[in-house]
Amino acid sequence: MRKSRVERKTKESSVLVELSLDGSGDVDVQSGVPFFDHMLAQLGKHAGFDLRVKTEGDVEVDSHHTVEDTSLAFGHALREALGDKTGIRRFGDAMVPLDEVLVQVAVDLSGRPYLVHRQPEIVELIGTFDTTLGRHIWESIVAEARIALHIRVLEGRNAHHVFEAQFKAVARALREAVSLDGRVVGVPSTKGSL
Repeated sequence: MRKSRVERKTKESSVLVELSLDGSGDVDVQSGVPFFDHMLAQLGKHAGFDLRVKTEGDVEVDSHHTVEDTSLAFGHALREALGDKTGIRRFGDAMVPLDEVLVQVAVDLSGRPYLVHRQPEIVELIGTFDTTLGRHIWESIVAEARIALHIRVLEGRNAHHVFEAQFKAVARALREAVSLDGRVVGVPSTKGSL
């Protein structure tokens, strides 16, 4: 089974992430930041991952450290669960609508972190959630997972929908990229490693 358990502790937060790539979308996320929990739940559910997240952070300051450290831990857990990447498809893409929003995502589990992120200007708060953290979530995941991730919001105006469609599209692209392909022998790279 392709599973991982990652703990990350700093003076600002304590994070535990448990991830199974071959799950059924069973999710339990408790970060202390409700909207972020909702987004991570979308990611786990639509990727078909079993995902457990328990974070205690300095949310009395604001949600930045909690969201950042949780995102870093999730990226690390994804990299560990992938192991040596033998037999994976490696690439995945998705086009996901959510009412007026349309998001396109492509991912390469390349071992090289790179993010391209395009979204329209949206309101700065969804409830109490700081939407300026959006790009930083993806930067943090990409940095630790060591993946190339392209996210383009092609249409959209409702901030909640813009965020949610991104998480669902990333989930669907990851679901494809991490899936095992019986035609792949070893690692899908002419270099011999990812």
